[in-house]
Amino acid sequence: MARHTSHRVRRAPRAHWLLLLLVMAVLLAELCLDGWVRGVPGASPSAAPGELGPVLQVQADGTVRSAGMPAGAVALTFDDGPDPRWTPLILDALRRHHARATFFVVGSRVNQHPDLVRRIVAEGHELGVHTFTHADLAALPAWRQRLELDLTRTAIAAATGRTVRLLRPPYLSVPERLPAGFLTVMTDRDTQDWQRPGVDAIVAAAAPGGVVLLHDGGGDRTQTVAAVERIAATPGRRFVTVSEGLGLPPDAAAGTGDVARGHALRWAQTAGGWISAAMWWLIVAATVLALIRLAVQVAIARRHARRAVAGRLRSFGLVSVVVPAYNEAANIAATVRSLIGNDYPALEVVVVDDGSTDDTADVVRRLALPGVRLIRQANAGKPAALNTGVAAARGELLVLVDGDTVFEPDAIGRLVQPFADPSVGAVSGNTKVANRGGLLGRWQHLEYVVGFNLDRRMFDLGECMPTIPGAIGAFRRAALLDTDGVPADTLAEDTDLTMAILRAGWRVVYADRAIAWTEAPSSLRQLWRQRYRWCYGTMQAAWKHRRAVGERGHLGRRGLVYLAVFQMLLPLTAPLIDVYAVYSLLFLPWAQVAAVWCGFTALQVLAAGYALRLDRESLGPLWTVPLQQVVYRQLLYLVVIQSAVAALLGGRQRWQASVRTGLAAAAVTPHGPGLPGALEPHQAPTVDPDRASHSTHSSTHSSTHSMDLPAPQGFEPWVARDGRAWPSDLSGRP
Repeated sequence: MARHTSHRVRRAPRAHWLLLLLVMAVLLAELCLDGWVRGVPGASPSAAPGELGPVLQVQADGTVRSAGMPAGAVALTFDDGPDPRWTPLILDALRRHHARATFFVVGSRVNQHPDLVRRIVAEGHELGVHTFTHADLAALPAWRQRLELDLTRTAIAAATGRTVRLLRPPYLSVPERLPAGFLTVMTDRDTQDWQRPGVDAIVAAAAPGGVVLLHDGGGDRTQTVAAVERIAATPGRRFVTVSEGLGLPPDAAAGTGDVARGHALRWAQTAGGWISAAMWWLIVAATVLALIRLAVQVAIARRHARRAVAGRLRSFGLVSVVVPAYNEAANIAATVRSLIGNDYPALEVVVVDDGSTDDTADVVRRLALPGVRLIRQANAGKPAALNTGVAAARGELLVLVDGDTVFEPDAIGRLVQPFADPSVGAVSGNTKVANRGGLLGRWQHLEYVVGFNLDRRMFDLGECMPTIPGAIGAFRRAALLDTDGVPADTLAEDTDLTMAILRAGWRVVYADRAIAWTEAPSSLRQLWRQRYRWCYGTMQAAWKHRRAVGERGHLGRRGLVYLAVFQMLLPLTAPLIDVYAVYSLLFLPWAQVAAVWCGFTALQVLAAGYALRLDRESLGPLWTVPLQQVVYRQLLYLVVIQSAVAALLGGRQRWQASVRTGLAAAAVTPHGPGLPGALEPHQAPTVDPDRASHSTHSSTHSSTHSMDLPAPQGFEPWVARDGRAWPSDLSGRP
């Protein structure tokens, strides 16, 4: 009997949900900032200068005044920088010929290369605003125009400590209303160097002088660098900055507030770049791992299916079935009937009523079925109920099942066949969802078939099965004795027990043809409570058996590592993947995003279809696979987050029992899995879900009410109702 442990219950943490939403919002904002600044294009065709002079200023009365360079003065201006490759080469050429110029910089690039901007100023050149993202101001609303200009001005202030007054709109496209507070600089000579017309053409276009437009960023500027070398070397020309040509004083020092805002902007942009890069590699790593997992699952499932050996089933003597039941009146009749209706020749069923508050025990008693014993005990928890049943059972092979499970007629016979190998200590059966109507039912059905059963095939061949489901599992009594019975110190006693059996040196295998039908949660709330118990309990069990990583056997290095990576760590990154998906919809081409999503979904559909075929299931539910990405996937990864937070905060969580409705019994009909006779599910009583919990605090004292059960008379050959012979074979007994 497992040691009874009193668990202190803590309220499930809640503040982390607000923290999660805040983190996701910040990450999305940073990604959007990075996507916004990365949208900076290269140089584009320029509009023709207007009839006014190249420098425009809005007066206080709203009129526009224009000015130009004095005779003999040449103002070389460079757009789209700073660029870490081309800007230094242009600065070197200007320095060799003692020429000064004006650089209209893009704010996002200023934040990326602040040292280069400081060099521009230190060598006597002038800076101007070219917007923050190289946006067409004429096509933007007023608020976006102000944002583009203000952000660039603060970026320059943080990099140089100075303010700027010059502006050149990208594409030389002047908005309907010129921005106040700036001198808008157009051009006298557009060299069209962005088209790379040749060095001679660029030099000739700049020859007359005035305000000359060139580019130091946005593409290949090899011709521009060579042309600047020749233009600056031309004798008889005076090269000035725009402000110098207009006779304006140098730029003033920037205010403390502008500098502080500029630094904050640069840090946010830098963080956005880091986050974007990290998220990209996270997406790549998660995708690669998911694809590898999918490929391995399919390949191993195919190998596992081919390994199945057909032939006559063997009898291993008396098999005892233990059914722990707490408030299972809705399903217990169907469960017991399906067990007694199994065609295995020597079978006893022990139902342990664990202090039910409904009439579970009365339902079993009224059935009055031969071969069924009823034990009643005060509520002590499922592990205690299982241990009570194991102690009372007389078989050396024990099948432990849930009280809402309905067995196929040949399930027990198929389940015990692997015990022909003396090294096998436990066998997992194949659990199927009975109530698979509606989206939630179909999603759980697919999860059981595609996720759980594909994993079990892989674990079987890898000899590292971490969980035998509580719905259908068979155990040698010797294996249970080696592990001191069913443990009670985790919420996932089935996982805890399976890991303990593996560590004790027994093999655990999977019998995919041993099928049992279970009632799945019928609401999101019930599903949440069930999966939270599973996930939290699995984390407990993995931590409890963490030393298996350094032991002989495959549980630690295969099973635990797999659980840690694919059932704990990767789900924790899923919110980040969803954030990146939203970012992709906003900033990446929709066709590209749709192609990636459709391709990945198609692989999932194909894998699901193969898994359904292996399990001899209809392909009908496949149409719901794309919809799983919308609600079901999010619920499952939120469960993992909740479990991880609860585990980190410590404390123990109470059992979250589901309220049974009899859906499993109602869904399993003679026209479905082929059970003998009509099953009559008992009407479920009305129970408060919050009170329907399998307590682990109550007394373990029990009282036994046994029905007459004849002692086994040996294991002679026996012919089942379907005419199949069961030859006796005791070789599997320990």
